[in-house]
Order: sequence, then structure tokens, then C-alpha cells
Amino acid sequence: MTQPSELIADDIEQYLARHANKSMLRFITCGSVDDGKSTLIGRLLYESKLVFEDQLSALEADSRKVGTQGEGLDFALLVDGLAAEREQGITIDVAYRYFSTEQRKFVVADTPGHEQYTRNMVTGASTADLAVILIDARKGVLTQTRRHSYLVSLLGIRHVVIAVNKLDLVEYSQDVFDDIVGEYTSFANDIGLAGVVAIPMSAYVGDNLTERSSNTPWYHGPTLIEHLEHVEIDDDLRTGPFRMPVQWVNRPDLDFRGFSGQIVGGTVRPGDRLRVLPSGKESTVARIVTMDGDLDEAVAGQSVTLTLADEIDVSRGNVLAGAQMLPGVADQFEAHVVWMGEHDMLPERPYVCQIGTMTVQARITKPKYKVNVNTLEKTATNTLALNEIGVCNISFDRPVPFDAYAANRDTGGFILIDRLTNTTVGAGMIAHSLRRSDNIHWQAVDIDGDARRVLNGHGSQVLWFTGLSGSGKSTIANDLERKLYALGCHTYLLDGDNIRHGLGRDLGFTEADRVENIRRVTEVARLMADAGLIVLASFISPFRADRGAAREVIGADQFCEVFVDTPIDVAEQRDPKGLYKKARRGDLINFTGVDSPYERPEHPDLRIDTTATSPEDASAQIIELLRSRGAIA
Repeated sequence: MTQPSELIADDIEQYLARHANKSMLRFITCGSVDDGKSTLIGRLLYESKLVFEDQLSALEADSRKVGTQGEGLDFALLVDGLAAEREQGITIDVAYRYFSTEQRKFVVADTPGHEQYTRNMVTGASTADLAVILIDARKGVLTQTRRHSYLVSLLGIRHVVIAVNKLDLVEYSQDVFDDIVGEYTSFANDIGLAGVVAIPMSAYVGDNLTERSSNTPWYHGPTLIEHLEHVEIDDDLRTGPFRMPVQWVNRPDLDFRGFSGQIVGGTVRPGDRLRVLPSGKESTVARIVTMDGDLDEAVAGQSVTLTLADEIDVSRGNVLAGAQMLPGVADQFEAHVVWMGEHDMLPERPYVCQIGTMTVQARITKPKYKVNVNTLEKTATNTLALNEIGVCNISFDRPVPFDAYAANRDTGGFILIDRLTNTTVGAGMIAHSLRRSDNIHWQAVDIDGDARRVLNGHGSQVLWFTGLSGSGKSTIANDLERKLYALGCHTYLLDGDNIRHGLGRDLGFTEADRVENIRRVTEVARLMADAGLIVLASFISPFRADRGAAREVIGADQFCEVFVDTPIDVAEQRDPKGLYKKARRGDLINFTGVDSPYERPEHPDLRIDTTATSPEDASAQIIELLRSRGAIA
């Protein structure tokens, strides 16, 4: 172990230099609540004497700080400090701890065991080489043990240590240890975890952590630190096909143009033939540039800047790949999804998706099934709730380069982000592309939207009327269409009630059905706008995310959100269809404004206060808006 006498402030850089060539093992500690993770990490830090600690947010892992612990370090105080962090809210983050021995450097992701923080475990495990799964000897294999193990398997971690902890509280019973290992091994075999190493220990006492304990004479395997020091780290990525997602395009002057990023697979050398994806253009590597000078070779894990022999278009989000072993390019996939959102996943709800360095819009089009982590039973489902794991079809709004997650975590993994809150709500692992993604292509046509608009004599627009039931949306839209018709404009009014008789007749009024209804209407409105029409879409459309998605699909230059703003008490007084009365009696469920929310537009293109504006004046305002946008003369 490193001696504390080596650690004085002026010598930190020399210490780091001496240990720079050591291999590094990234591992995660996980398991159920109170299985002893803080105690285990505290013991490892205490025994190592030199500690590099960092509290990193799962999304903000830039900062680094160095802390030191000397001979006088009190183990109990250290453990208490780690435990106190959990009481202070640090459970929402992943705490990364750094320590080293004479054999190897370590980064351990310390994640909470509570079920509601499963997302943190996924974050910590996404870059880990090994998982230490703790099991309380008194409690045995629990649901959270199984969940974390299943996730470890999904996330492709190939090295697993089962730390059967707190054996001192069961009198170091070999029978207890053997029973737990037997039960766990059976489960591990079912989920494809091979080569599991089981170690009996007491993290608090220190049994079998750094030295073999006399309390377990029946155990003849390695201590935990021995195993961590000598386990072979897989180097499959270095020997695999070359992959580098482009993080940044550098062009400080006209004489240099390079493409920066971290290599996530394979090896690259000057002269290698690369293909830029998804465009498919090819060139050869001219230079491998780093801050320390040019390299003759770069491998997975290194961050470099590549220059190419040819002037070809490369952008952030593109992937540079070896021309002989290419990734796939597709926009529809089957993937395992771990749901992390407090709100249930909604099929067809648009989410922001981050895959590599590319950001796209994604929709989970069809959940196939979810997995019971206890029984591994696959159950049909229409959604995923917090911490549930399922297999889903997912669609991106454009083709992306990818590998199956089993082949490359970086090009096969993605996260889903809520468009409004910017929180991560899901993590996905691509299994394969869908056949229809490869076999269905966009058919080019000779007559486009511009030609149709010229023929019609005016521009195309989608006027999206949103507001509560009874706000006056349909009344205003109807009056507006009459005026546009009189001006010789080609129009079509898509009304919410009318659509429910045909296009949406199979849909109800649950949140999921509302999302699907608006998705269908959006696609119809987009086609009508491409036909050169002025489209009047009158729908409650209560969710900002769906209205925002409609704007993106149709195009901001052709989309105009009109908020028909009517207080609910006024809308309820009008109640032309008697719907509010039914909802108040409980005869009508999922009614917007009563037992289903309405999310007011934050920045509509036009707000109409119907308590102060007549339908005729409102339609006149919209006509002026169309003129200002150049849609009509």
C-alpha cells in the first residue's frame, strides 16, 4: 500500500507521475440498502492511505479535487462521513472515489442502494469494468440484488464480485455463505453472468478485504483487493473496429482542419482509410494530433484530433469508422430500455436522445415487454414505470451510425431526456436495427411543396389552435376559414371532434392516447402543408411536449401556435357539450382541466384572450399574422 509519508503537498504531481503507467480499473459498488457499501469503500480508502476523492454529478463530471488522508485517519469517522453524505442528498449523484495500490489505480463509482436511485447505478455502471455486488449475509439475495445484477448483465460488465458482507453478524457461517452463493449463482447463470467470484467478508472488521481473515479458514480464494489488483481488464475495444464520434471540428485557420473526439473502439494510424457516417464519404488519415505532438498510432480511450487527406464534410455527431469494418446506419431499433423517469414512459411521446456525440429526437414506438427481475418473466406492457426494464422498438428522426451495445457500449448506448425538464428519463442499449429501417427508403418526387405553393398562389401554414374544451378554438377556426376562403386561399380545418370519428376512432383520452392522437394529427397536418394548404388544427393538445414536437415535425417556419386563452371557470360556464358537468359528476374521466392537466403555452405565436376578444376580431388578428409571415398577400 502507498505510505502516507509519500504524500506532501509539493509531491502530489511527482506521485501521480510515478503511478501514471499503472493500469486503471473502474468498478462500481452496488446492492440493496444497508448492505455495507459505504463501509466497504471507507475500508478501501482507509487501507490505501492515499485517497483521491471526488463528488461528481452524473451529468457534470468535469471538476476534480485532490484530498489526502494520513496515518491518523479514523476509519469510523471516514465511514460515518460517507454515510452522512447519503443523508445530505448526495444520493441523487454518483460519488466517484479514487485510490491506488502498488499494483493498480482505481476509480470506484459509489451509488446508492435505494430502489428510487436505480438510475444512479446505471450511470455509474456505464463505464465500469467490474461490479462489486454486496449482499448482507443476514438477508441474502434481495430484489434489488437481482435488479442490479440484471442491469450489470445488460450493461455488459463482464467481471462480477459477490461480496457476502457482514459475516461477523452470522458467526462467519460457511453454510450461510454457501447458500447465498448457490442461490446467486443460479440466478447469474439465468441472466448470462459468467465467472462470478464470491468473497466472504466483513467490511467493518476488514475480513478478506486486504488480508485473508483467520475468521474464515474454510475460504481459500483471493481477498477483494487481490482480485481487484489482478483481474484482467478486457481490451476488446482496442482490437475491435475503429470508431470515433466527432466531438468538435477544429479550424483555427485555413491551413488546419481537424476532427476531435475520443476513440471508443479500435486503433488508427496515418494512412488508414476511414468512412464518415452517416454521409458515407471516405478519406485517409493524414495526421493524429495531440497537445504533446503527433502520434504514429492512437487506440481506444485516447482523445485525439484527426486530420484527413481530403476536404470532405464532417460535423459534430458524425462517426469516423474504419472503412473495412463499418457500423450500421439506421433510424429504427430494438433496444433494452431502463426507465428512470418519475413519470411513466408514453409510447410516441417525443424525447431528446443522446447517442454518442449526436443529439436526435426519439420516440419509443412500441414497448414489446418488460422483465420481472425476480423471475425473469417477460410481461406484455404498453408502458414502463420508474426502474422498470423492458424491450422496446424505438425510432429516431434521422439515421444514426451504431453498433450493437454488446459490441460497443459507446456506439450502442443512448440516453433519453425529457424535452421540458431536461432530466434523463431513460437509458437504452441497442440490440439491432429493425428490418424496415433498412428496407424502406424515401421516394424522391418531382413536384415539391414549393411548386404546390406557387400553383396555389399563397404560402402554406399550420395554425395550431390549443386551449381548454369550450375555449372557442373551433368557433375561431371556423370563422377564420370562411375569411380565408373568401380571400381565395386553399385551406383545411382539422377539428378534434371530427378526427375522433375516423383517424382517431380507436383512441381514448388517457395521456398515452392523447399523445398518439396528436402524433397522427401532426403527420396529417405536415402532409397537408406540403400540399400547399393553410391548415387549421383545432385540438386541446394539453401537453407542451407534444405541441413542441408538432412544431419540429412540421417546421418552425410553417407552424404557428395560437393559444385560445380562456379561464376554466368561463369555459365551464359555456360548456356547450355538457362535458364539464359529466366530468364533475365523475361520469367522464381524464377530462382536461378537471382530472387531467392542461399545460399552458409559454411562448405562443399568438395569444387570444377570449374574455376580451370576439371570434371575428380573433380571426382578423390571425389573418394579419399570416400576412406578416408572408403566407398570404
